[in-house]
Amino acid sequence: MNEEIESEKMARSVEIPTNKTFKSASFFKELLKFVFFILVVLVPLRFFVAQPFIVVGTSMEPNFSGGEYLIVDELSYHLHNPNRGDVVIFRPPLDQKVFYIKRVIGLPNETLEIRNDKIIIKNASNLEGFQLDESYIKYQGEKNMTVTLGPDQYFVMGDNRPVSYDSRSWGPVSRNEIVGRAFLRLLPPDRIAILPGSVSETAVK
Repeated sequence: MNEEIESEKMARSVEIPTNKTFKSASFFKELLKFVFFILVVLVPLRFFVAQPFIVVGTSMEPNFSGGEYLIVDELSYHLHNPNRGDVVIFRPPLDQKVFYIKRVIGLPNETLEIRNDKIIIKNASNLEGFQLDESYIKYQGEKNMTVTLGPDQYFVMGDNRPVSYDSRSWGPVSRNEIVGRAFLRLLPPDRIAILPGSVSETAVK
């Protein structure tokens, strides 16, 4: 009944659209496009491809400092596994409610020997082991230990070794706990970088 009454009223009173009418229709059309873009592009981008993080603390100095604004790549690790030397964001085993930023040092199925500020890595390709080149480290302070990793475990450490709370304290990180890698540093402006903190393959072997 309500629909019929409304239609009858419209039939008796037909207005010629004004510029205001067209502007209103155009506004709502653009608004719908914007909402569609947010839902279809930005929301999946935010939750499945990349998301922002702010560095807290000093465990990655001098390569990362507190307050720096990072965009984290969450897509790449759906296509391949983390590499040695990658700076990753993950949920630590002891507290899944927070995120940490550290560097990947040991890969699955490897054995790490940490002695006197040196890291020796043994794996299927290097049975005798090789010393990790860590020229990117400014502050040394290793904890002597030997660790053998499982098939989906990664050993991560902060670049500021004396203060970093990392795998030396609470053990390796599982593959499914790694969220992504540091892809872009946006702030501060004088520190803008793509793949900040990255190291060459010769440094990580």
